[in-house]
Amino acid sequence: MVKRLTRSAPFQIAVAWLLARYMQLCAATTRWEYRGRDHIDALTERGDGIVAAFWHSRIALSFMAWPRSAPQKPAMLISRSKEGDFIARFARHLDIATVRGSSRNRRKDKAKGGVAAFRDMDRWVDDGNCMGLTIDGPRGPRQRATMGALRLAKATGAPIMIFSWSVTNKHVAKSWDRFILPLPFGRGVVVWGESIVVPVDASVQEMERLRLVLEDRLNAITLEADRACGGPISEPEPLPDTAGAVS
Repeated sequence: MVKRLTRSAPFQIAVAWLLARYMQLCAATTRWEYRGRDHIDALTERGDGIVAAFWHSRIALSFMAWPRSAPQKPAMLISRSKEGDFIARFARHLDIATVRGSSRNRRKDKAKGGVAAFRDMDRWVDDGNCMGLTIDGPRGPRQRATMGALRLAKATGAPIMIFSWSVTNKHVAKSWDRFILPLPFGRGVVVWGESIVVPVDASVQEMERLRLVLEDRLNAITLEADRACGGPISEPEPLPDTAGAVS
């Protein structure tokens, strides 16, 4: 009974609305410091499309990193899972558009859903908007960059804008991503990093190099934000130990 209730659309709609209002309360009652503002201003002032990259743990107040005066409209890539349905409703209450990923139906070809989502994201960016991706989502490894943002930037020619944030009043979940749930009435820091441009003719080797650059830069500004707010420090998930591997 309880399980059916929590999965029902009316219940999720109500909770998504309440959660969005709560995040707005946290944002409004937090004393914010902004670092690297020149990086985001240089991109939004151009009026062209942007790809935004951030870690899955920083979804809750990610809207604080987007200037309301920017001409580009923000959107997020969200999966078609039950969890994704809830996040999509939450995002729409914050005036963030959504692009849905692959199908939740395992019998269907998920690759088709991925192709459709990529096409929608490509169109959104080409129309002069901002497409946000959690580049270690939806299941990790934590703070390890995937290729999604780089491929979209390569296809569209749009720069990748990176950002992170932290707050002094928060609860850090014991989930795979160490999700941050903010609490009201604290201090907060938003940090933007240097943008990344992917050449349209980038080779496989160059894409991997840029993936590491993206991962390192995003981890660096996340560390800066966490330290500025007194920790705890969110560390990337350790890479597999290949010391004993046979070459």
